[in-house]
Amino acid sequence: MLRFDPFNEIEAMTRGLLTSQTGTDRSPRFMPMDLYKVEDHYVLTADLPGVDPGSIDVNVDNGTLTLTAHRSARSEDSVQWLTSERFFGTYRRQLALGEGIDTAKISATYENGVLTVTIPLAERAKPRRIEVTRSGESKPIEPTTIEAG
Repeated sequence: MLRFDPFNEIEAMTRGLLTSQTGTDRSPRFMPMDLYKVEDHYVLTADLPGVDPGSIDVNVDNGTLTLTAHRSARSEDSVQWLTSERFFGTYRRQLALGEGIDTAKISATYENGVLTVTIPLAERAKPRRIEVTRSGESKPIEPTTIEAG
């Protein structure tokens, strides 16, 4: 369904490490997420605490799902920082969607700092039972149970 892009993660981690000084502009290191399948759809949840819901963008283009969000920096210039561990800036995550996804029905919600994206399977990708008929007959063959013994 989804493929991991290691180069995007390495780039984000390197950028975060190079700009991790206290009290300076620091971009987010990563967007932690979970991905799981439930029946006929996938669910992606991403932790985005403190993000303005209006800054969240979920986009599908040419088989790639892109999640983007922004958390603004505190604007207190006269502050003497003792510790500055919270990241601010733009979070971005891209995932390649596999075949069989209904991209027109992808939906997203944001609640309590968690972005939830529901990614449904296309009808053609859902498992289905195929009836077996005998040659020359239109009546389906009834399945039988064979008992061991």
